[in-house]
Amino acid sequence: MVNKYIILENTKVKADDNTSTIKQFVLLGFSDLPNLQRLLFGVFSTIYVIILIGNSLVITITRLDKALQKPMYFFLAHLSSLEICYVSVTLPRILVNLWTQDRSISMLGCASQMCFFLALGATECFLLAVMAYDRYVAICNPLHYPLVMNQKMCIQLAVGSWIGGVPVQIGQTCQIFSLHFCNSNQINHFFCDIPPILQLACGDLFVHEISVYVVAMLFVALPFVLILVSYSKIISTILKLPTARGRAKAFSTCSSHLLVVFLFFGSATITYLRPKSNHSAGTDRLLSLFYTTVTPMFNPLIYSLRNKDVTAALRKLLLKKMV
Repeated sequence: MVNKYIILENTKVKADDNTSTIKQFVLLGFSDLPNLQRLLFGVFSTIYVIILIGNSLVITITRLDKALQKPMYFFLAHLSSLEICYVSVTLPRILVNLWTQDRSISMLGCASQMCFFLALGATECFLLAVMAYDRYVAICNPLHYPLVMNQKMCIQLAVGSWIGGVPVQIGQTCQIFSLHFCNSNQINHFFCDIPPILQLACGDLFVHEISVYVVAMLFVALPFVLILVSYSKIISTILKLPTARGRAKAFSTCSSHLLVVFLFFGSATITYLRPKSNHSAGTDRLLSLFYTTVTPMFNPLIYSLRNKDVTAALRKLLLKKMV
């Protein structure tokens, strides 16, 4: 299939300082695989449907089943809602690009996509940290759990996770798109992310790169460290449990969460915190696939198939539908 996208020179407008200010970008995405465009469209369409159905099912089950009216499942429902929003920022655009081969995106469209992506990414970092704290209180301080993780506290933690990163990410997006983009208008990525956008900018980028590292430390590294601290205490407590059955149940609950955490934080940390000299388009795209599609797809599977309460609630729901 002939690749139909073209790089338009008229998307550049001459500025006063003899640099070219770009008005439109082109997302190269997977254009280096021209013979696989339809196959990739099918793969990403399937992934998107799985994410929507799987996470919607988790939300439905946790809302309808009274046995799941607990803080752990309250946060799980929020995580599933977040994943639906998160993938909807990038995947529909990928599908449109693959199907139409029109890879152009306006400056405003690119900035909007980046802003929503970063804000929702920050929400996921906070929410995973909150879920780790919930498990820490439940396992390490079970007698205080109902008092500490009461309804008011759960709502405050959830709301804080959703809105905590919004002002900073709006500011960071405005800062990045205030730059002059004079090198090219071709983004060697499948969505508007910070590393490939900065590669197009001209001028002194030191301050901007430092701000990216600082924000990444606050919104990625810090929650990750808090999660690791929580789980180190959890594992220490689990090992002290008197019965093997109790240890197995606690490990089963926590291992699923840890798997999600390492998939998401591992790929995000490498993307945003490794030196600029080590960035390559292929590696960036591969890592991005983990935190944009793989983690949201496996979250409902990991949390439901490895959780007896969720699987029991799912069976109950399916039996009701059949009857």
